[in-house]
Amino acid sequence: MNQTKPARCIMVQGTMSGAGKSLLCTALCRIFAQDGLRVAPFKSQNMALNSYVTREGLEMGRAQVVQAQAAGIEPDVRMNPILLKPCSDTGSQVIVRGEVRGQMPAAEYFRFKKQLVPEILDAYRSLAAEYDVIVIEGAGSPAEINLKADDIVNMGLAKLVNAPVLLAGDIDRGGVFAQLYGTVALLEEEERARIGGLVINKFRGDPEILRPGLSMLEERTHLPVLGVVPYLAVEIDDEDSLAPCLGTASVHKAVDVAVIRLPRISNFTDFTPLESHPALGVRYVTEPAALGHPDLIILPGTKNTMEDLLWLRQNGLEASILKAAAAGTPVLGVCGGYQMLGRTLSDPAGTEGGLRGRTLRGLALLPVDTTFTAEKTRTRVQATVPDGPLAGAALEGYEIHMGTTAVEGTPFCRLAGGTPEGCRSNLVFGTYLHGLFDTGELTVKLADWLCSRKGIAPQRAVPISHAAYQQRQFDVLADGVRHALDLPAIYRLMEEYR
Repeated sequence: MNQTKPARCIMVQGTMSGAGKSLLCTALCRIFAQDGLRVAPFKSQNMALNSYVTREGLEMGRAQVVQAQAAGIEPDVRMNPILLKPCSDTGSQVIVRGEVRGQMPAAEYFRFKKQLVPEILDAYRSLAAEYDVIVIEGAGSPAEINLKADDIVNMGLAKLVNAPVLLAGDIDRGGVFAQLYGTVALLEEEERARIGGLVINKFRGDPEILRPGLSMLEERTHLPVLGVVPYLAVEIDDEDSLAPCLGTASVHKAVDVAVIRLPRISNFTDFTPLESHPALGVRYVTEPAALGHPDLIILPGTKNTMEDLLWLRQNGLEASILKAAAAGTPVLGVCGGYQMLGRTLSDPAGTEGGLRGRTLRGLALLPVDTTFTAEKTRTRVQATVPDGPLAGAALEGYEIHMGTTAVEGTPFCRLAGGTPEGCRSNLVFGTYLHGLFDTGELTVKLADWLCSRKGIAPQRAVPISHAAYQQRQFDVLADGVRHALDLPAIYRLMEEYR
């Protein structure tokens, strides 16, 4: 326990969503840990559909999970006390300290969120009592002038915890000088005073070409540029719909894996380990014409299974998937995708939103029926695939889903205690387990099986856990950012605000 002084802290804010805040925070967590400090991440409010279940069975945003892993510590729900999971264009499921508080329209949550400040501060202060450094991530932009009055995640939070701020801009999208200058200009004087430095992120090219611009930026903002971070080709889990992988339309590898990009896709990080296998080309599909003739179709998780099932039906992808399955293409459904593969989906109490009392037919590729209930399953599990083409693969994963599924048929896997989980029927597989590929064993089994079906030799790959692979990537990220940032200045800045 750190009982002498509260932790030092540094906050990373961005000029926009996707400016690279999460990766910069991940890098700082790794760097401080490498420097021998006890470091923890923190983000007061996260909006994302990629979530994670802690050992205690509590739900939190995946960005802070990744940052905790980079820091070498166990993810803790205090690191992300509020998680908003959008279930429509105007409303979200509100999760506080890992448990569901209900679904709220945006306007209702905007009024409600002030009540959460004590819980945010309690989570932060308890972490600050245990660690040497807290790396805080902002959200979106601090210059959203229509939202600043009740801000609890950017400058509002920085004031509450007395945090200095690094402001990061994304040069890869262009206009980085306008991004940074405009953001600073829209802040109040006391907010500008918290910014200890500017960071240019995702730069490709010769930094010397930037120098005149950096000097002018410093003159106009009266703030130092503390680093130009290069565009780093690292493979680290993304948290939201801005993830570059979701735009992947084609990959030239031996085996073609098509993931259906549902409108409310969640936990697509389940498939990151597949992308790392030399034989597996993972691409994301939103329309029938793009599906082609893949070697495997994956239906991923979703925050709203019934609405996304209707989308699948209305845009013609359902018919394409059924045609491919009838022709012998394997299909895998995970969580909401698993539910869609069943015979029926019922929502008697309107748990999922606007389809209260409705029962929809599923794709009927698996002999299962799902009924949605208000209770949310959150649990971590270990399992083994007992038979079939993927037999013997050991899995570690977690369940996050609403509803129960009645199964008639062969289970996909068996949990550690022998309980059957999921369903398999011929070449169609369904499971509730997120993270099913993380051990590496199922990835290799799947790749070898798909290669053999095509009559090609399996490409040699040693099973490696996703966690071990991520640890290597954290070091690559930290090395690149360490060399780009003025770390002595950042350490001084943290000490000044202590």
